[in-house]
Amino acid sequence: MKQLTLAVALGLVAATGVAQARDNIEIVGSSTVFPFSTAVAEQFAKKNGGSAPKVESTGTGGGMKLFCAGAGVETPDITNASRRMKKSELEGCIKNGVNDVTEIKIGYDGLAIAQSKTGEPIQLSARELYLAVAKEIPMEDGTFVPNTYNTWKDLNPNLPANQIEVIGPPPTSGTRDSFVELGIEKGCMLFKGIPELKKKDEKAFKEKCHTLREDGRFVEAGENDNLIVQKLQANPKAVGVFGYSFLEQNADALKAVAIAGVEPTPETVMSGKYPMARSMFIYAKNNHVGQVAGLKEFLVEFTSDAAMGADGYLAAKGLIALSASELKASQDAAANLKTVSVSSLK
Repeated sequence: MKQLTLAVALGLVAATGVAQARDNIEIVGSSTVFPFSTAVAEQFAKKNGGSAPKVESTGTGGGMKLFCAGAGVETPDITNASRRMKKSELEGCIKNGVNDVTEIKIGYDGLAIAQSKTGEPIQLSARELYLAVAKEIPMEDGTFVPNTYNTWKDLNPNLPANQIEVIGPPPTSGTRDSFVELGIEKGCMLFKGIPELKKKDEKAFKEKCHTLREDGRFVEAGENDNLIVQKLQANPKAVGVFGYSFLEQNADALKAVAIAGVEPTPETVMSGKYPMARSMFIYAKNNHVGQVAGLKEFLVEFTSDAAMGADGYLAAKGLIALSASELKASQDAAANLKTVSVSSLK
């Protein structure tokens, strides 16, 4: 009788587990990766006849917090990221029971600086980009003073006399992280004493070189990159910061601002010639495979030649494809649910 009771109890537990499982994949994260995940979700639903995975744009940082909040099926299955996961983020995942996370590199993106096609053309050096948006700027004696540059012409007499207005994403965005690390930091490093400061005091270095203006010259526009596009169309004197795919999709209205003489194109981004090129990723919870219907199959679809290949349907959305060897590695990670380790991250 006791054995029968135990069997019934175990059966109830199993049934409860099935009842809690979801039949719809939930994805959060980067606004830049959002259109790519959405395209795969739509294609996946067409092939399988079910409902499309739910994709939400929360920003890379916001997505990581939601993804790492716990291992239960009430939490997201996948998070999109326009930068690689940080060591501290994976440690937070593990602390909350998210022990096995698969990392999949999906392609490249250039962090574009753009303006309206009707605006007076601007070309910027890394130094000028830094001086335009940094909260404080360095002096010859090594001290920092508040940034008082008001017009582009103040930075360079060959630039327009228009007021500096750079529209970009908030701190929770992976695009903001990339803008600071790939754009602003490079300009800051050109000043005397800054490379030494980075080696001596990383915290002080980031405080001085990563902090953006709060006086209206840099304007946060939320996680919606389409909103930045709209603001640029409304104000031809402003420039905006977002992923290259958004520039390509709005090429009829916007043009690139060259950085250090190089404009973002698929060729310059993939080759690394463009100074603000970056990799994009998706992260999946391995423990949700089997609990959430179609999760592994979705990862396989995402990394397929039909989606991520050089002529795949994501290329039409602006994705800059991986090399053949990198694509194979991503396909292998998806098929075998390869776990990312803390030691491999920064």
